Amino acid sequence: MSRHHDIAQRYLAIWNEGDAARRRAGIAELWASDARYADPLMAGEGHDGIEAMIAAARTQFPGHRFSLAGTPDGHGGNLRFSWSLAPEGGAPIAHGTDFATLDAEGRLARVTGFLDQPSPAG
Repeated sequence: MSRHHDIAQRYLAIWNEGDAARRRAGIAELWASDARYADPLMAGEGHDGIEAMIAAARTQFPGHRFSLAGTPDGHGGNLRFSWSLAPEGGAPIAHGTDFATLDAEGRLARVTGFLDQPSPAG
């Protein structure tokens, strides 16, 4: 598994994590302390802001999971990957592509998300 694939899988696992303590631990491990996330619907800064944003998304879409779509790619400190959001056992309700910048330690510093197909609630 490539480094980029591993980071994308870990990133989506955090979005799928239902246990708040495990989710916070994953954020602390994968994200830089001053990291930023932004997409057309939400934004978060730092570990607290990113955790609050993910918790809100999980509340908005209970029983849904993010899955990797396609193969992540990247170069240097840049990463691009696509994902889908679907209820467990159901068809996807949203698709998107995220672009990330990694810091010197390989942690997520900035993530910019784009909705390729927004959810009906978005």
